[in-house]
Amino acid sequence: MLAQLRSYSLYGIDAEPVAVEVDISPAALPKTTLVGLAEAATRESTHRIERALVNSGYTRPVDRIVIALSPADLPKDAPGLDLPIALGTLAASGQFLSERFEQYAAVGELGLDGSLRPIRGVLSMALAAREQGLRGILVPAETAREAAVVGDVETIPVGSLSEAVGFYTGELDIDPHPFRWEDAVASDEGYTVDYSDVKGQEFAKRAVVVAAAGSHHLLMIGPPGTGKTLLASRLGTILPPLSAEESLQTTRIWSALGKLRNGRSLILQRPFRTPHHTISEAGLVGGGSVPRPGEISQAHNGVLFLDELPEFNRKTLEVLRQPLEEGRVTISRAIGTREFPARFMMVAAMNPTPSGYHADDGAGRKADNAAAVERYLSKISGPLLDRIDIHLEVPQVPFRELSNKKTGTNSATMREQVLAAREVQAARFEADPETRGAAMLNGRMSARQIRRHCELDADAEELLKAAMEEMGLSARAHDRILRVGRTIADLDAADRIGPGHLSEAINYRALDRKFW
Repeated sequence: MLAQLRSYSLYGIDAEPVAVEVDISPAALPKTTLVGLAEAATRESTHRIERALVNSGYTRPVDRIVIALSPADLPKDAPGLDLPIALGTLAASGQFLSERFEQYAAVGELGLDGSLRPIRGVLSMALAAREQGLRGILVPAETAREAAVVGDVETIPVGSLSEAVGFYTGELDIDPHPFRWEDAVASDEGYTVDYSDVKGQEFAKRAVVVAAAGSHHLLMIGPPGTGKTLLASRLGTILPPLSAEESLQTTRIWSALGKLRNGRSLILQRPFRTPHHTISEAGLVGGGSVPRPGEISQAHNGVLFLDELPEFNRKTLEVLRQPLEEGRVTISRAIGTREFPARFMMVAAMNPTPSGYHADDGAGRKADNAAAVERYLSKISGPLLDRIDIHLEVPQVPFRELSNKKTGTNSATMREQVLAAREVQAARFEADPETRGAAMLNGRMSARQIRRHCELDADAEELLKAAMEEMGLSARAHDRILRVGRTIADLDAADRIGPGHLSEAINYRALDRKFW
């Protein structure tokens, strides 16, 4: 007999439809043949499935079994095909019949006792089931909360092979796993940190507000202990909450990597990723024989914090150029090409010298060798530096500010400013036919949009011209200044970029000349 079922195989963060066909015919000796470009994890599943069938009380066929996974040219390297193969084997051997194979897909890894174990990427699989117009999908009970986020498709949680058989035959009624967005939001724990924890550094907080308001990349330079990490780690407290679409996009990536926390169906806080400086290129942007997302994709719709920036391998940093400009990364391998979203806000921190201190800091420290300082700073290339909108010097905090009992600007105040500026941007880009309906921010404006939305009066034009000539800035830096100037004007609710706004934006590029 021949049995056909629907399933999915994860490829990157996408779930590709897989048709599982099982044919059983008489043979002198029992033999199982698996075809369809199955990788090691899938090939080994036949042994698990055989024992799962027997230990669940079913009969293992002793004939010739041919299992075909199509499309045949799609690599299938996941244990999630265990359940449909086992069900197909039972159906093809006549141990049960079902009319639900066309309506419900099935995914899941089987244990030797027939229990179902969680797999990666069930959210993407549920999305694929909805796109195919299926009624529902059977998933391991432990991952049902992830798949249930997808509306218009039933998520059926099953704990064992026997339960799956009972559902397909109609003998066992299993209610779809419920999901309510309000319940998920109510379960969010919120942030436990606040910018009021940062003593002093009010100028730095102002720059952070500007960066958050327009989604501008930020580089902080200063000696150890000045609060660079504190400033970066609290960015999520002033950024707007994730929208439903952003939450689904981010959760999909984390689900594909199997990194969702137990009990969580959605990521509701903006990701904050802090990779170590020893990370490889593949670890940062993604890679592998079957492409998988890297740190920048895990930071999608959130913040990527690169501490001790010059300690990163220069080649590793250079691969950030495309994602910083385009908000996505393309990984090409022999088996195919995959594109991962990577729209993040990059925040980097570094010391001014290898030792971490200026020679003239007044503490009597020995100055670094000039050649050593040059080698240290040369690890940051000019093209990468140009792609960072705001360069901020973070000085040492005086004792009087550290000992002051009065708290500084808190996250709530800063967040109000950010939200107000983003509302101004949303209204502007919604009125623009080119960007209507897109989630645009000042930090993502194209050259054409900059010309349209960043008009300068004569005084501001002369100021920018003088700054470009004196500081020797590139054309890309010119556009960055205008983007930041537009955000500063939005924070002031100003229609045009004035000289004051532009002066502050130029000041955020002053470190180009001081350190490089």
